[in-house]
Amino acid sequence: MDTLVLTPLQNHDREQFICDNQAAFLYGATEEFGVRNTHFEEDGQIISRHTIEQSLDAATAKAYRIVFNNEIVGGVILQLFGEHGDLDLLFVSPNQHSKGIGYRAWCAIEKMHPEIKIWQTHTPYFEQRNIHFYINRLGFHIVEFFNPYHPDKKHNNATEGFFRFEKIMK
Repeated sequence: MDTLVLTPLQNHDREQFICDNQAAFLYGATEEFGVRNTHFEEDGQIISRHTIEQSLDAATAKAYRIVFNNEIVGGVILQLFGEHGDLDLLFVSPNQHSKGIGYRAWCAIEKMHPEIKIWQTHTPYFEQRNIHFYINRLGFHIVEFFNPYHPDKKHNNATEGFFRFEKIMK
């Protein structure tokens, strides 16, 4: 039987976690746009090292490695605020896609954090695989679309669009 566990991220694995995260995000964008992709946060990367480090270093961060059949296959960073939780990053190695790993990892997260009543996450408009995953597999709902026309000035500087999702726990 396949086994999946979430293990807390260790300092000695931080660098590999960042590289694995960047590779997974780059794969998704390349699948959508090809090598002509212009959605880079930094040279050659969809998600910058700075963005990942900022998420990891936040006081409220919990980071885990996704281990499937004793092999590290992904990771997750959560921000926890009492009854509210933010799914900052969830990634699965592209060579492990379509095996139910992301779904099983999310189910484990929900079990680990029953105190969370509302989960939130974001994803770019072009990440159709993510949008499908959050809505159709995990039960999130799109609640906001950030773009240049967003009425809130602090959110209308998004040159590309991205969605905010919520999941209210029962």
